[in-house]
Amino acid sequence: MDIDYLEPTTVSEASELLNLHEGSKVVAGGTAVVLMMQQGLLLPEVLVSLRSIDGLSNVTASDDLITIGSAVTLQEIATSSLLLERTPSLARACELVGNVRVRNAATLGGNLAEGDYASDPPTVLAGLDATVVAGSERGERRIAARDLVTGFYETALERDEIITRIEVRSLEPNERAVYLKYVSRSSEDRPCVGVAARAKFSDEIVDDLSIVVGAVASSPQRFDDVEDQAFGAPLEADVIESLAGAYSRGISPLEDARGSAWYRKRMIRVFVRRALTGLVSNGAAGS
Repeated sequence: MDIDYLEPTTVSEASELLNLHEGSKVVAGGTAVVLMMQQGLLLPEVLVSLRSIDGLSNVTASDDLITIGSAVTLQEIATSSLLLERTPSLARACELVGNVRVRNAATLGGNLAEGDYASDPPTVLAGLDATVVAGSERGERRIAARDLVTGFYETALERDEIITRIEVRSLEPNERAVYLKYVSRSSEDRPCVGVAARAKFSDEIVDDLSIVVGAVASSPQRFDDVEDQAFGAPLEADVIESLAGAYSRGISPLEDARGSAWYRKRMIRVFVRRALTGLVSNGAAGS
């Protein structure tokens, strides 16, 4: 089948092309789209490339806000001195995706737009309360990262919307974040369980907390009511165990080649506990 390859120069033009061609698909780094085409899972009639659109490949910082263009590669994020300093858990998560060849091609925007339930960056960005900015002919729309992935390979993006940038806040001096990835199969890098945890402390008292568990359901799992239980107290062993147990009980895990539901429930408890303990023991963000 012949495939038309189009290279618009603006987001508005790309959006227009997506509306014009019903069988079209956006391609950025191509690591996901091309693989799915090779496997026969996608059969687009038109590919709309983002490579000629200016302004999507920059990382900038203003005060405590970091803006990451959607075409910035995962390898660029993993090795960025700015991100390693200000949001190290995000840099660490991107470093854990695939191998260096994949990371040199894969973009953050493409990774998010794919809506893959077993991907690392969406879990971390949800835990950091990041914002995804999508553009179209109609203008821009802001989507909370925690609301972006809505199901298996489904997102909140409209058909003609394109992720243009991701906005994430720098960690404050009294704030720590960590991402832990558990891989159950030596033959691949996709996680059985991924846990992103972030906490803000005042003299070791929790002022704010987020816990997001990925790769266990159709979208990253986060429970505000469970997080709220830790506010106003230290993250001591009994509190950590209570939070880990609540997440294990609250999630109905899927089953796939990386683990059964029974196994995942137990690993959720283990890795939520480890992530929270990591926040307390050394605050090694991104470890």
